[in-house]
Amino acid sequence: MTEDLTLTITRQINASPQTVWRCLTEPELLVQWFAPKPVEITEVEVDPTPGGIFHIVMKVPEYGEMRGPSGCVLLAESPTRMVWTAALGPGFAPNPPHTNPDDFYMTADMRLEARDGGCFYTATALHATPQAVVAHEKMGFYDGWGTTAGQLAELAEHYQDSP
Repeated sequence: MTEDLTLTITRQINASPQTVWRCLTEPELLVQWFAPKPVEITEVEVDPTPGGIFHIVMKVPEYGEMRGPSGCVLLAESPTRMVWTAALGPGFAPNPPHTNPDDFYMTADMRLEARDGGCFYTATALHATPQAVVAHEKMGFYDGWGTTAGQLAELAEHYQDSP
């Protein structure tokens, strides 16, 4: 039996997959929902093409800036799926190993499915080891990613059908 190395959240959003895709791939929209408030995103760069960059910098109250290496988009199928990883940088170049043993790389798989007049959003974090899964859960995966899914829904519903 293979051990499950994933963490997943889902959300039904009252907006089209095209609108949710915009919120996922347009930096000026992504910055508004991708971190659970009061965390702020201070920098964002997204190129939703295979080999493109996925990079964010977060400012966490009472912690400071979280700046990791740029990630790499592995798959971009507008408006249904985007997969990116922190293990690789832009152009599929490997990122250097972490120097902190508590850090881990992960791959994010964001799926958007037209359902019930809106978008069924599934966000999955894939990890290399059971220890990374536990560490991500302890960091507050379900609260954090659940909060951001709610922020995404609110933003997408606001931008629904806008150009």
